[in-house]
Amino acid sequence: MNIHQTSDQPHIAVRQEGKALNLVIGGPWTIRSGEFAENLLATLEVPPENEVRFDISGVTSIDTAGAWLLHRFRARLEFAGARVEMVGIAPQHRVLIDKIEEHHPPPAPTYRKSNGLVRFLENTGKTAFRVLDDARSVLGILGAFAAGVVRSIPQPRHLRGISVIHNFDRAGLEATSIIMLMSFLIGAIIAQQGTFYLRKFGADLFVVDLVGVLSLRELGVLLTAIMVAGRSGSAFTAEIGAMKMREEIDALRVIGMSAVEVLVVPRILALMIAIPILTFLANLAALFGAALVVWFYAGIPPQTYLIRLNEAIDVQTMLIGLAKAPFMALIIGLISCVEGLKVGGSAESLGRHTTLSVVKSIFMVIVVDGIFAMFFAAIGI
Repeated sequence: MNIHQTSDQPHIAVRQEGKALNLVIGGPWTIRSGEFAENLLATLEVPPENEVRFDISGVTSIDTAGAWLLHRFRARLEFAGARVEMVGIAPQHRVLIDKIEEHHPPPAPTYRKSNGLVRFLENTGKTAFRVLDDARSVLGILGAFAAGVVRSIPQPRHLRGISVIHNFDRAGLEATSIIMLMSFLIGAIIAQQGTFYLRKFGADLFVVDLVGVLSLRELGVLLTAIMVAGRSGSAFTAEIGAMKMREEIDALRVIGMSAVEVLVVPRILALMIAIPILTFLANLAALFGAALVVWFYAGIPPQTYLIRLNEAIDVQTMLIGLAKAPFMALIIGLISCVEGLKVGGSAESLGRHTTLSVVKSIFMVIVVDGIFAMFFAAIGI
C-alpha cells in the first residue's frame, strides 16, 4: 500500500511536554526514503521508562516499508520500558498501520534435544528406509532391463546395437590402457612384497602361486570393476542426470519411447561385455608385471616363472574370476542408471547422485565379490 502526496524527506520534531515526549513525525515515509528514515530513527535517543507520543499527523505518504520502520521503532521503545501511544493517524493511513500492528511473526520453532541413543536409532531407521527405497528402485530397473532384453530377442531392432557399440567403446576400449597399467603395477607390487616376505622362509618361488591365484581369482576382476565404477559408472550417472535436468527423458516418454530401452539397456549390455574383456586383459597385465619383478628382484627367470605358474593355476582359476565380471557389470550399470534417474533439477543434485553412484557401486561390488568367494569356498573350488 503506497500513497504519495509530496517528495520531501522524512523528519521528526521532538517536544518535551512535562513527563511526556512528543515525537512529531512528518514527510513521506516510503521505501524510496527508507534508508534516510532508518538512519533518522537510529540517531534518535529517547530516555527509557518515559511516556512517548507518536504524532504522525504530518506524515504525507506512507507505505509498508515506512509503517514497518515506525512499528519496529515503537517496539524498541516499548521493550526499553517506555509507554508509547500513536496519535494523529490519517484515515487513509489507518488501514495500513492497523494491519502492521496486527501482524505478529510466528515464533521460531524450538527443537527438543534428544539423547544420543534416540538419535542413533532414528538415523538407523531412516537409513534402513533409504536402503529399501534403493533396493526397490534397482529391482524395478532390473525388471525393466530384463523385459527390454527379452523383447529384443524376437525384435532385434529394439536392442539399439549402435548405442551398445558406442557405450562399449567408451566403457571398454577407452579404459583398456588405464586398467592394464593399474593391473601391471598391482601385479608388480604384490610380487615385490610377496618376494620380500617369502624370502625369509626360503620360499621365493611360491610368490608365483600367490600372484597367479590372487590376480586371477580376486584382484583382477575386483580392481577392474572398481575402476569401471569410478570411470564409466559415474559418467553414465552424469549423462542420464543431465538429460533428466534438461527434461529430455520426459520428452522421450511424451513421444512414446521407453527411457529404459533407450538409455539403460545399451549401457548395461555394454558394461556386461566390456568388464569380462577388461578383466582378462587386466589379468595378463598383472601376471606380466609380476614376471618382470620376480625376474629382476627375486632372480626367477621367465622360463621358471611360466612353469611354476602353469602348476599353480589352471583354466578354472581364470574362469572363476571371469564368472564374476558380468554380475559386477550388471550391478554397476543398474546403480549408475538408477542414480542418474533420481537427479533433480539442480547441479548440486547431479553432483550428489554421481558421488552416490560411485560409492554404492564400489560397495556392492566388494559385497558381491565376498559372496562369490564364500560360494566358491563352499562348493570346494
